Amino acid sequence: MTKYNIIEKFCSIDGEGPTAGEISTFIRFGRCNLKCTWCDTDYSTGENVYGEQMTAEEIYDFIAQNGTENVTITGGEPLIQKDIDKVLVFLSQKQQLKIQIETNGSVSIDRFKDKLIRENCGQNVRFILDYKLPLSKMEQHMDKSNLKAVGKEDVYKFVIGSDEDLKTAYNIINEYSLTEKCLVYFSPVIGKIEPTEIVDFMKKHKLNKIKLQLQLHKIIWSPDMRGV
Repeated sequence: MTKYNIIEKFCSIDGEGPTAGEISTFIRFGRCNLKCTWCDTDYSTGENVYGEQMTAEEIYDFIAQNGTENVTITGGEPLIQKDIDKVLVFLSQKQQLKIQIETNGSVSIDRFKDKLIRENCGQNVRFILDYKLPLSKMEQHMDKSNLKAVGKEDVYKFVIGSDEDLKTAYNIINEYSLTEKCLVYFSPVIGKIEPTEIVDFMKKHKLNKIKLQLQLHKIIWSPDMRGV
């Protein structure tokens, strides 16, 4: 039975995305294939980072114990974990759950969506993808097939730290007609850009279908606090 490397597990409010402000159970997997300049969870990204080893059943038991409908699968990068598709299928078969998978955009989501369809489940699963912009130094790793694979319940998140980031995000959104396919969010890198600058850009370019999001958990608690 596969055991998964879980760096953190906790119950809190969701700080961003479509369920922002709602309570959720967070399951954070260890290890990431990218290294963004502004990463705020680098404690979970290294090759040799180890946490609690849990089976899919143990992960579900923890979620059930918290009594939350919302589940956020995050990392690190969850989609590079061995047999992660088995966890996704197992959890998605629990129809009372609403599952969000936060992924860095470098891994194709097609095979995971196909797997869920083949298993006749997944209607309660949403993919939240990053598109890494120039400031991250990771844009070259983006799997652009994901820009076509997303559905209306999925999310593309652009983490913005500079004027160049804003312009790149704008071009990608237009090139792929992204706001017609999925939800689109802009999120500022704390200390790198003022939210007002992003708002001014949105107004200037009449970006009616894009939402600016601020990370609630970093407003409520210290930005460096873990487990919240």
